[in-house]
Amino acid sequence: MTDTAPQELTFSSRTERVNPSPTVAFREWTAKLRAEGRSVIDLSIGEPDFDTPGFIISAAEDAMRSGFTHYVNSRGIGELRQAIADKLQAENGLSYDPEREVVVTVGGKQALFSTILALVEEGDEVLVLEPAWVSYKPCIRLAGAEPVSVPLSVEDNFQVTEELLNDYVSERTKLIIVNSPNNPTGRVLTPSELEALASFALREGLWVISDEIYEKLLFDQHEHVSIAGLPGMKSSTVVINGLSKAYAMTGWRLGYMAAPSSVVDAMLKIHQHSVTCAPSFGQKAAAAALRGSQDEVQGMVAQFEARRDVMVQGLQAIPGVTCPPIQGAFYAFPDISGLGLSSMELAEKLLLEGGVASVPGIAFGESCDSHLRFCFASSQEELEEALERFLDVANALLD
Repeated sequence: MTDTAPQELTFSSRTERVNPSPTVAFREWTAKLRAEGRSVIDLSIGEPDFDTPGFIISAAEDAMRSGFTHYVNSRGIGELRQAIADKLQAENGLSYDPEREVVVTVGGKQALFSTILALVEEGDEVLVLEPAWVSYKPCIRLAGAEPVSVPLSVEDNFQVTEELLNDYVSERTKLIIVNSPNNPTGRVLTPSELEALASFALREGLWVISDEIYEKLLFDQHEHVSIAGLPGMKSSTVVINGLSKAYAMTGWRLGYMAAPSSVVDAMLKIHQHSVTCAPSFGQKAAAAALRGSQDEVQGMVAQFEARRDVMVQGLQAIPGVTCPPIQGAFYAFPDISGLGLSSMELAEKLLLEGGVASVPGIAFGESCDSHLRFCFASSQEELEEALERFLDVANALLD
């Protein structure tokens, strides 16, 4: 037997199309600094600091103790699909057949990724309103399509117009992603903006993915309207939602999609061959969450709104920083251009010198390098301390 040089092993080109998640990277960096004994306030990761309501946990426990721990229908258990359909009808005015038009997924992200895989081909283009959640573009690239950024301006509070959209559409455009309330800006689309988006999508013959994961986290009497409910839009819209944010269930990994049966049938092929089904006992808990009292959700939103006020007031008091209005979700996306650093430079300085973890704006699009994202799902005391630390860093930069 002769020795031969081992063949060089390679990875698929699709992995070269994306970078690791910057939010995860900053959280891991934060954990490392804390392990070294550093004091770090983590405002980077987007999850509620509340525990899952007890009655939801009890529903999962009862399911597990009764032996409900096996595979279930890939579409999701009937009880939960019916609860989702009832919720969509009652809260959003959307009528979906729970047997054919609803799928329970392993978090909203899996619903999004599987849907994108089902809708786009190699070479297609997907319009992404920017600032945009960090995972939209990687999902699109992994599916072989090309994300096309549509930069929105902080000068007019990230307003969407049909005229702006017209500048970015092409013959290859297949899909547009809509996210309201928005991560990272906290912006809620107005009825006129939704109508402009609907008119544009219908005229261009585009699919629409409507990411509505933050729909219950609204402030100042703002209301959520699903674009799927606008005239002519249901047949070309996929509604993505989940339990993570509103019910403090990020670790449960439970989401759903609602769409025309043709889309569901295509998406199910990916869903069945990748995850089989969402966790069985967790689905019992999700059904309890949707059908049970919403008092704890409303209580969380009230606290988020109070924290929003603390965050905006504190950011506005920092020299070189301005903060647009925050209408929903639990993020602040201040403009930090007055401090003279890129978003990555400032995020690193704020973490290492100030002990505050944020996410650099560049993670949300090339046009966002003059911003940082802070998640204010932390105690008021932590937020106040974080703002004081940020103020110290800013003053040192401007001295």
